[in-house]
Amino acid sequence: MDFRLSDEHRVVQAAAADFAAREILPVAAQLDHSGEFPAEVIRKAADAGWLGMTVPETYGGAGLDTVSYVIAQEELARASAGVQTIITVNNSLVCDPIVRFGTEEQRRRYLPDLASGRKLGCYCLTEPSSGSDAMSLRTEARLVDGDTWLLRGTKIFVTNAVEAEVCIVYARSGPEPGARGLSAFIVEKTFPGVRVGKVEKKLGITCSSTAEIILDDARVPAENLLGEPGQGGRIALATLDGGRLGIAAQAVGIARAALEASRTYARERRQFGRPIGEFQAVQWMLADMATRIEAARLLMYRAAWLRDQGRPHTREASMAKLFASETAMWAAHKAVQIHGGYGYIWDYPAERYFRDAKITEIYEGTSEIQRLVIARQVLGGRH
Repeated sequence: MDFRLSDEHRVVQAAAADFAAREILPVAAQLDHSGEFPAEVIRKAADAGWLGMTVPETYGGAGLDTVSYVIAQEELARASAGVQTIITVNNSLVCDPIVRFGTEEQRRRYLPDLASGRKLGCYCLTEPSSGSDAMSLRTEARLVDGDTWLLRGTKIFVTNAVEAEVCIVYARSGPEPGARGLSAFIVEKTFPGVRVGKVEKKLGITCSSTAEIILDDARVPAENLLGEPGQGGRIALATLDGGRLGIAAQAVGIARAALEASRTYARERRQFGRPIGEFQAVQWMLADMATRIEAARLLMYRAAWLRDQGRPHTREASMAKLFASETAMWAAHKAVQIHGGYGYIWDYPAERYFRDAKITEIYEGTSEIQRLVIARQVLGGRH
């Protein structure tokens, strides 16, 4: 058993760390405070290849494996979870299902623009009446004239909704209940009947937009059906397996940033005549943070490796996402505690890590949903 990263993985890690340090970290606090979309940073990220990491080179992507992907996403999230959210959604929730389930024409039409950053993508699954119970969604899809689908419904909590030009939309196309009646569609925002609704104000990841996508008899060409009719549930679940790895990487990046900020502060802050890092109470918090982060990273690497091997990884992806997200929230809480009053103000990044960490326990399946997924796998006999 070899725990060392390959030479290729180390190159990706170094490149992502360098990009994050040069282009993201210097503006991370400003972007968080202003809530502005980081257009220039995303343009540079696209130029560097971060928006289409696992897209095959044939379609303009970097053609990297999943392990490379999570390694890079951790580095980007360490600098700014908001910026990394924009990037990971485009990669795992938009490009990936087109690569895996799209026709050759769909791949050639959409992937080069998405991988190059000429267009940005978003993922439209959640609705006002269906969150954790995603397969009960109500958006309707009706085939008319044999060549056009009409989509009617409202999607909420859509990351990148404001800036995205390509949407992966899930809708009910048949009478069958649950996942069997769902289909997936590639929807361009310029299609008639598609518009952005309410834009949300959020606790964290503020520089990434979150908004409604409203489909008012949106006209979608029949050739934009992704996969086969009734395959939408399968596509959504397969996509989320990969998406959860992106969130696990985000969580590890946030937790690592919290640990590094706490370590620096513990060395510099003096109380009772010595650095607070010499007090056992602080040392134990730092030790536990480091241990949990290492465990979360290893879970993430294993799930990513299984995906690269073409092996089942639903349980492992959920484990990685669950443990990493709860580690991020716990580590961010400890970071605020170590910083004391300074952890509560904008001058120090600890409060940003605390706000950003919470969403990792919620989106792409709450911690409770991850436990249900894992439990079903365990009860079904997987060990």
